[in-house]
Amino acid sequence: MFKYLFLAAALGLAGLTPLHAQTLPITGITEPYLDVTLGLADAGIIRNQYFKEGDRVKQGDVILELDKNLEKLEVQRRKAIMDQDKMIHDSTRELSETTKSVSQEDLIKAESDYEVATADYQIAVQQLADRQLVAPFSGAITEVLLKPGAAVAPYQPLVRLVDVSRCYFVGHIDGTAASQFRLDQPVKIAVEGGQTVEGKVCYISPVVDAASGLARIKVIFDNQGGEIRPGLAARLTAE
Repeated sequence: MFKYLFLAAALGLAGLTPLHAQTLPITGITEPYLDVTLGLADAGIIRNQYFKEGDRVKQGDVILELDKNLEKLEVQRRKAIMDQDKMIHDSTRELSETTKSVSQEDLIKAESDYEVATADYQIAVQQLADRQLVAPFSGAITEVLLKPGAAVAPYQPLVRLVDVSRCYFVGHIDGTAASQFRLDQPVKIAVEGGQTVEGKVCYISPVVDAASGLARIKVIFDNQGGEIRPGLAARLTAE
């Protein structure tokens, strides 16, 4: 009798233990805000490399480019055709409006030829631009996989670019305790090495992994000074 009373009391006390105390701190890893490996859709030979590993680039900077002599010549050829068709189009339209000596069919053909030539020129310009690997966002180059002179296949990885101006803490919490967090909740992240930063919860998984019983949680925090190097282990604690 007393044994069962003691067990019931113990279970009752366990139920009164704050959920917060059971689940914190949460261990996890820090990750960069953006981390992508860049490539090109075209094949070719790398001719120029303008940035090296460790360099910072701005969005729109050309990191490297393939050989593009043929593409340059094609742009020039298409522009010459477009300019000629424009001249024919303009003169045909002028004659049609002033002297009425040009048939409607000839005017339509001149307009169509000019539109096709313009589209061909724009395609050639885009094909020339596609020979350059352009930074899609501002960040730091952490790896250059091929150097000038190397042959490149379509979509082959060439450069790894990361943005560490902001970072994520990614961890896992017991699914039954996930409800204690809310989006935009202020929290603190203790990073390996002794640094502590403040962040906000930006993601709580709506599902729990059936195998582990854990839910994924993400916290975003500012890292403009670059003090935190993503990849370090960290712990999350609520403020």
